[in-house]
Amino acid sequence: MVVKPESEGKTPAGAVELKAAVFTLPVIHLFDTDMDGVAEQLGTKMDQAPEFFRNTPVVVDLSALPPRAGDIQFPLLVGLLRGYGMIPVGVRGGNASQNQAAEVMELAIMGEAAISNPGQATAEPVPKPAAQAAEQAPGTIKPSSGKTSKLVTQPVRSGQRVYATGGDLSVVGPVSSGAELLADGNIHVYGPLRGRAMAGMSGDAEARIFCQALEAELVSVAGRYRVSERIPDVLKGIPVQIFLDQEILRIEKL
Repeated sequence: MVVKPESEGKTPAGAVELKAAVFTLPVIHLFDTDMDGVAEQLGTKMDQAPEFFRNTPVVVDLSALPPRAGDIQFPLLVGLLRGYGMIPVGVRGGNASQNQAAEVMELAIMGEAAISNPGQATAEPVPKPAAQAAEQAPGTIKPSSGKTSKLVTQPVRSGQRVYATGGDLSVVGPVSSGAELLADGNIHVYGPLRGRAMAGMSGDAEARIFCQALEAELVSVAGRYRVSERIPDVLKGIPVQIFLDQEILRIEKL
């Protein structure tokens, strides 16, 4: 007689489970329906951070378009975004005609609560991002509800994302390349910062980033960002602070 463990031979209750969740998605704000102009400006901005949005789902925000803006050539727009490696998944705002055209391209019509803004496909200065959602995608390390700060005492490894909603984030240890730090307030890294750090996620222009050794792939405060290639060598590998000065991102030695 063979005795099987209790778990063996049992089948799951169902093949799928449907749950509500909120993911952090980049938002591209569209200010004109001229696709030639959009292509030219988007190409310039993508050259500044070619890997930042690669294979990333994005939402197109139409709310800043003029009330009488014409139709949007969604086939061209979707093709343009996909050409830069992005995956357009939906639109926000816009009129009924624009929304209908978006649905033809199988884009979701998304409300304000459905998305949040970790970064924007624009050069500095850029419009301030919207308030961030508290829930994160799988693999995200989240602070406990009710706390206004987050303390991480272990290294943050590649592929991990740490988000401090409503306050500051402090990391006692190194941050690996490919890791992401996000905070509505300030970010403090007591070790080398090699991944991405984005402070002021809720639009706080007073937020700052502090680190003991700047080796970051990307740094951002309230949506204004700078990639590694645009950080002077003299500021790399040393303690710095990163902040906004009249909507310009500054990096200074500590």
